[in-house]
Amino acid sequence: MTIAPDDARQAASPLYRAMRDFVESTDGTLPGRFEITKEGIVLDMMAPVRPHELTALRLRKRLEKVMPEEIVAHTGEPDVEMEPEGIMRRPDIMVIAEADMEGEGSFDPRTLIAAVEIVSHSNPDNDWVAKMRDYPLLGIPVYAVFDPRTGSGAVLTDIHSTSDGPRYATRKDFVYGEDVTIGDWTVSTDGLPLYGDRTGERR
Repeated sequence: MTIAPDDARQAASPLYRAMRDFVESTDGTLPGRFEITKEGIVLDMMAPVRPHELTALRLRKRLEKVMPEEIVAHTGEPDVEMEPEGIMRRPDIMVIAEADMEGEGSFDPRTLIAAVEIVSHSNPDNDWVAKMRDYPLLGIPVYAVFDPRTGSGAVLTDIHSTSDGPRYATRKDFVYGEDVTIGDWTVSTDGLPLYGDRTGERR
């Protein structure tokens, strides 16, 4: 894992440190998943459901089939974190070099090649609005969104400066059944489940 340098950690605000301490203190004792944004702590209370997890599994396998061996599509912990910006996120899938997973602490988001999110049925704005704002601020060059509510999604690239901060300049929408390019790799979206499919419960 890559950790932020000491001077970056020292730049974290007292409010962010307090929120980070709270998240660490829960240590799996509270249900749901915690993330930290400019607006405060985000809690996803929904337990993972089959369409969401199956989408992550199939995308991970399809990406790793076409990527070089030293690049992985990682699901799970740890978070990506940029303390000076007061943001801590955990993408559903992180495309990252295996070498950049070594070490201790949170991942440096600038080491991610891409972040992939599967939209929550209960809180879609977290993926379509908040993370679309946070990920370019964190320097993640590619953000791919898969939405099992609608069977569609988008890939966002080309970070550029705006009056509201860094934003993605290019958005390529897709519908399930089309091939999608994430970074340098193209994968199929055939067979990705929708919420309400027989493959799982509605979220």
